Amino acid sequence: MTDPFDALREPVRAVAPDPDFAATLRDELRRAILPGGEMTTTESPARAELRSLTPYLAVSDARRALDFYVEVFGARRRADPIVMDDGRIGHAELAIGDSVLMLAEEFPEIGHVAAPSGGASLRVEVSDVDAAVSAAVSLGAELVEPARDEGHGRNASIRDPFGQRWLVAQAPARTATGETAPRHGEAGYFTFQVPDAEAAKAFYGAVLGWQFSPGRVEGGWGVEGSGLPGGLWGGPGRQVGWKLMYAVDDLDAAVARVRAAGGQAAEPTRESYGLSAECVDNQGIEFWLWQA
Repeated sequence: MTDPFDALREPVRAVAPDPDFAATLRDELRRAILPGGEMTTTESPARAELRSLTPYLAVSDARRALDFYVEVFGARRRADPIVMDDGRIGHAELAIGDSVLMLAEEFPEIGHVAAPSGGASLRVEVSDVDAAVSAAVSLGAELVEPARDEGHGRNASIRDPFGQRWLVAQAPARTATGETAPRHGEAGYFTFQVPDAEAAKAFYGAVLGWQFSPGRVEGGWGVEGSGLPGGLWGGPGRQVGWKLMYAVDDLDAAVARVRAAGGQAAEPTRESYGLSAECVDNQGIEFWLWQA
C-alpha cells in the first residue's frame, strides 16, 4: 500500500550556500574551536550593514590584513575578495560587529596608499581589550598605548603591521538574551527609596501608570513602565530618593577613583548580576557601581 503523500514529495536538491553566510559560519566555528577563540552563549553576532560612514583602508598586504583583523578583532569575512589581474586585492570587506570595513591593496597609480605614519585612527570595539592587544602584538603590531581604564572604559592603542592605527575599546557586555547591557558610565538600574512603599505604589501607579511586582527584599517592589530597570524600596531609616547603579568596565579601578575623588566606596561583592560596590559621592549622595 503506497502513501498518498508520495505524490507531493520532491527529491532533495543540493544548493550552493550563500558566500557571506558560509564565510561567517567558518569564522564563528574557528573562533569557537581554536584556542583563544572562545565564544560564549551570550555573544550574538550582529548583522553588519553599510552605515553613513564606512572606513576604506589602503593596506600593504591585504591577504595578511584580512587574517589579522579576523584574528585580533573577531571580524567576519563578507564574500570573497576581488583579485585584480596582477594578483593584488582590489576590494575586500569584513564585518566587525554591526559595521563594515572595506580595504584594498595599495594602488599608487590612483592615489590609494597608506599614510606614512598611519593617518587617522580607527576605533574598534572588542569583547576583551587585553586579549585583542596581546594577539595583535604577537602578530606584529606595535603597541602605542597599553590597555588602561581612565574613567571612560578600557582602551588601548596599536599600529598594525599594515600601517593602520587603531583605538581598541571595550565593547558593551550583553545580557543572557543577547541585548546590549549598559555601557561604561551609563545608569543600569535604579532603586527609588521611599518612607512608605504602599503610598508610593498608589501615587505613581495613578500618575504614571507604573506596575509593581514583589521584590526579593522586605519592602521591595519591581517597577515596570519607567523605561529603566529598577525597583521601589520602602521603609523607615532609608535615604529618601533615587539611588542609581552605574555600569563600569573595571570595578576595582572605578572604586579607586571614587576614593581618590573624595567619595566613599565599600569593597566589591559578587552578586547574581555581577560585581557591585556601594558608594557615596563627595556630597553624601549614595549610588552603586556595577560590573557585569
